Amino acid sequence: MDLLTTAEVAEYLRLKERKIYDLVSQGAIPYARVTGKLVFPRQAIDLWVMKHLEGDQALDANTPAVYAGSSDPLLDWALREAETELAQLCNGSGDGITRLLDGRAQLVGLHVIDSTTGRFNDPAHCGLGGMRDLIMLRWAKRTQGLVLPPGNPLGIRGIEDLRRTDLRVVQRQPGAGAQALLLYLLDRAGVQPPPPPRPGHAALDEDAVAVEVGSGRADCGLAIEAAARRHGLDFIALIEEPMDLAMKRRNYFETPIQRLLAFTATERFRETAAAMGGYDLSECTRVLFNA
Repeated sequence: MDLLTTAEVAEYLRLKERKIYDLVSQGAIPYARVTGKLVFPRQAIDLWVMKHLEGDQALDANTPAVYAGSSDPLLDWALREAETELAQLCNGSGDGITRLLDGRAQLVGLHVIDSTTGRFNDPAHCGLGGMRDLIMLRWAKRTQGLVLPPGNPLGIRGIEDLRRTDLRVVQRQPGAGAQALLLYLLDRAGVQPPPPPRPGHAALDEDAVAVEVGSGRADCGLAIEAAARRHGLDFIALIEEPMDLAMKRRNYFETPIQRLLAFTATERFRETAAAMGGYDLSECTRVLFNA
């Protein structure tokens, strides 16, 4: 992370150092304390400048305090533990993107693969390319794979085995990033996809996939390693995917987002992620896109 000293940020913003101290005392500029000294993350300062260039407007009162999009066990937990007070409405990446565009969510999680390139979360492919105030942050890289009953009684070895007609595969709802990923992996392996799930029979999140497999109602399904672990199920890793967070630029500096970002810097957060398994946090909170 590129950190500026008080003198450096004053020169960068063409302000006097006294003004920087005033902004810090007012809580008006992003900063941190390292060994008692003030430091200023350059990326956060750049976003702060962009926010004020656009006008330091209050949040639209009609935008609900909602996290929408993809479910993720670590993020679900962090949103609560960080006391963000964001309600969670996890109906898949596609639904979250729609809610962000419509002003019905402040923060969205997504993991959307472009089946033609294999790339994840390209704003243009996701339908977010036209947002002039879009910010995207990396949340984590997650290990996705097949969730199986303990002991793998049917001897499933990989995605190619899903061509077997005796397997009951639990699927996610249309628009979910995991469902698009499943279809991508099947196509890449030359496997005919199973029929779409009947209305009311799709698993709505990672845990629901694990519950279907653990209960014996399904033989396998695609989910992240953390979901398999916490339900005591077997797991075959298939791919590492990035999950990212999207928001409007002005929301980046609001209390819910800042609480979440601060919480990701704690040792408790890192320890919990390690215990859950299947997470790479090396790029957590890195700014990926700043429209």
